[in-house]
Amino acid sequence: MISSEATKTAGTDVHHLLGQPGDLAGHLHVHGPLILPDGHHQRRALAANLEASGLHGRGGGDFPTSVKLAVASSAGRGGTVVVNAMEGEPASDKDKLLLHRTPHLVLDGAQYLAAVCRSSRVVVCVPAGREVTAEAVAHAMAERRRSRCAPVNETLVRPPDRFVGGEETALVNFVESGSSLPVFRPDKGVPLRIGRQASLVHNAETLAHVALIARWGPGPFRARGLAEEPGTCLVTIGGAVTHPGVVEVDRGTPLWDIAHRATPTEPPQAFLVGGFAGSWVGPDSFATPYASGPLRAIGARAGVGVIVVLGASSCGVAETARIARYLAAQSAGQCGPCVYGLPAIAEDLERLARGRGDYNLLPRLRRRLAQVDGRGACRHPDGAVALVRSALTVFADDVASHCAGAPCSHHRRPTSMRLPAPIAL
Repeated sequence: MISSEATKTAGTDVHHLLGQPGDLAGHLHVHGPLILPDGHHQRRALAANLEASGLHGRGGGDFPTSVKLAVASSAGRGGTVVVNAMEGEPASDKDKLLLHRTPHLVLDGAQYLAAVCRSSRVVVCVPAGREVTAEAVAHAMAERRRSRCAPVNETLVRPPDRFVGGEETALVNFVESGSSLPVFRPDKGVPLRIGRQASLVHNAETLAHVALIARWGPGPFRARGLAEEPGTCLVTIGGAVTHPGVVEVDRGTPLWDIAHRATPTEPPQAFLVGGFAGSWVGPDSFATPYASGPLRAIGARAGVGVIVVLGASSCGVAETARIARYLAAQSAGQCGPCVYGLPAIAEDLERLARGRGDYNLLPRLRRRLAQVDGRGACRHPDGAVALVRSALTVFADDVASHCAGAPCSHHRRPTSMRLPAPIAL
């Protein structure tokens, strides 16, 4: 889905992420050499530009980039800047696209932050098994070494390809010990550490924005999007569309307009916004601006930058059951809510989709959701709970029909979300 018609609409302006030159020579021709801040005042100026830009992370957490940088840089020199290119979300392609099309923009962003934090290395995390992406990154790193364009050493590591493997605590654990397990981290004001030194973890798209802001200042970034949530972002569009792929849009673009960039194949009955740990959004909310505040008002979030179009011929209950089973299988196995709660929730949804529900099923499902929510060793079970709760609301009519003993009608088919085969109905 990386090479799609949707990507061709993004434009070629130097302030956009898509359309950038991929090789080092073309990258330097457009942006000039990498000139990193040298000295305290220059480092403070770059940090101030990032704060003035209003950039928030594009990896799902939506945390202010400047605040995250301040936490890491206050911990002293040394440490590691970690490029999170894991993209464990099956419905997402944006980070893979960036690393194929413009890896130097991502690596430059990591170098700029390493200079501010006075870090000693940059580590790029690409999942094991994604050889094409890893080769693109390795080739870019080799170009930079030959041209001496990487003042801070850049290395590539290959964590396990798991849904929870891209969680930032899982990444720093892997870089330090080889164990890719996430942990609960309630206080974002405490820096992540690899050994005794602070580390800074950022999503690949976030770092590409950092590279442009560092070179051109915050003005061009703030000229796009909303005043309170500026800039552009990458969104992967999938499901019942003619041209699935990645588009670059202004923050605040209505959900309906983004979905129509990929041309729906049939009238949509819902959008899955934010990926598998996101929420279903019904037609009454299709005009919602794609920005954190408006999405939060309808119980959704941008998350990892995914919109899946659910066509009228698909069953939202069955699709949610498939996602819930996938999420249950992706547990890190560290806590009861994941190990026992998520499979039980998936089983209830599968029974519901088959029309085998009874008067006890919905109360039991809601009770299980409450027992899992907020009790995991990481945020993985919380995302699954949010998804299921949104499905019970958006697909309330189908839920009632299935509870009454009616399975999905025979003409309903699964949408395209790169999941295992649909459950037998």
